Amino acid sequence: MLSVGLEREAAELDGAAWWRRLWHVTLPQIRPEIYVVLLWYTIAALKVFGAVYVLTKGGPGGATNVPSYFSLQNFFQTTKVGYGSAVSTVLTVLILALALANGPLSLPDGLYLDGLKDFWQRVDFGQKLVNSVLLSGSVAVFAVVLSVLNAYAIGIGRIKGRPWVLAFFVLANMLPQEALVYPVYYLSKEAGLYDTRLSVILVFTVIQSASGGYPLSSVLGAFPKEVIKAARIDGANKWRVLWRVVVPASRPTIGVLLVFFFIWTWNEFLLPLVMLISNDNQTVSVALGVLQGQRLMDATMTNAAALLGVLPAVLFFLVFQRTLTRGIAVGAVK
Repeated sequence: MLSVGLEREAAELDGAAWWRRLWHVTLPQIRPEIYVVLLWYTIAALKVFGAVYVLTKGGPGGATNVPSYFSLQNFFQTTKVGYGSAVSTVLTVLILALALANGPLSLPDGLYLDGLKDFWQRVDFGQKLVNSVLLSGSVAVFAVVLSVLNAYAIGIGRIKGRPWVLAFFVLANMLPQEALVYPVYYLSKEAGLYDTRLSVILVFTVIQSASGGYPLSSVLGAFPKEVIKAARIDGANKWRVLWRVVVPASRPTIGVLLVFFFIWTWNEFLLPLVMLISNDNQTVSVALGVLQGQRLMDATMTNAAALLGVLPAVLFFLVFQRTLTRGIAVGAVK
């Protein structure tokens, strides 16, 4: 919805700054869409009922009760219809008022950077950042290369047993990582790769290539056969056809996979937690776990850690958003 009404060429030609284009052109044009989105999510949050009904029934002692379930109790159990309706309305208005006046939507009192500094020094965040960038970047590149090779063999090469190979890729995507923890741990121990970044790179390269091989094989399966035949008539072998013809033509789709592989690997937690036990090899996501104790938690430092953890992935997405947009647009236009 938020992509509606973003025509800003006229303002750019008039020399308007980016903040003027934002406040005087973009936001007024998409104001109805913003209202719809806010209303949509607000209604969805207020309609929470099924999870409470199935899991807790409002218990223990009413600790998990919500307005919708409380209204149901008053409507059908105690038959206090007016009381239930009034309480639900008052609670809704009270929550919205608190959120706008002195809640999470209110303006902060000041800018505090102590939590960021404490977290950076406590977990040696600079080293964790280097490890995460190295792991995510390596996995993204290697997984894209492996996905291209698999998709070329399946989509264009038309290997025997192609449906079974595609079914294997789908099954690999459905397999939970919890089922891979001990086998990967045991194999890495036997191979002498435990607690090394190489072990995590190898594991996630295989996992991500299975995620990318299936959709990319569908894209290459629709690649024009006339172009491939023309290249082979000119004397190009299979490798030249792949790297000089197929890959350049599929660059937008490959760029999308590269962005997704990087962000997915950056957010991984379970396998790095098990495979990287030394402080020098841990990633950013694993470093966030050291802040949570059994009986104590520093909320300020945890929020600062979450900000530092998500910021590099957001920056990476912003840098490559044009690549992502072109890749999606290629799939939308025949």
